[in-house]
Amino acid sequence: MRNVQIFTDGACRGNPGPGGWGAILRYGSAYKELSGYETNTTNNRMELTAVIQALCALREPCKVILTTDSRYVVDGINKGWAQKWKERGWIKSKNQPVANPDLWDELLNVLKVHSVEFMWIRGHNGHPENERCDELAVSEYLKHSN
Repeated sequence: MRNVQIFTDGACRGNPGPGGWGAILRYGSAYKELSGYETNTTNNRMELTAVIQALCALREPCKVILTTDSRYVVDGINKGWAQKWKERGWIKSKNQPVANPDLWDELLNVLKVHSVEFMWIRGHNGHPENERCDELAVSEYLKHSN
């Protein structure tokens, strides 16, 4: 398996509101930026979308270190919450519906293809790839909001 680094971020103007996501994929000296936009969304949806789109951009199964500033995403996977939610029919432990079950389900499915280690970093703290992903995400909703 190829070793790939992925960095992601999502952003939203208002919550909900127009949103964008950004991702960076790095394999050796190869480097690719991805980004996208949604009209009416939430920050958490954009965080999940960035991760899903980046992983779906890989053309073969890879070993991935995925770095994000989203505790929502990292804890949802690393603490096993998403898998438990799915097993309970997208219901949380306090019998409340899970937000974004469509995206969590899509993420769990794509994780079957790749070996992914999720790493959390503090956002807006000078991490170059995280800052760039934020720029990509914000630029997406700005260019579509005018």
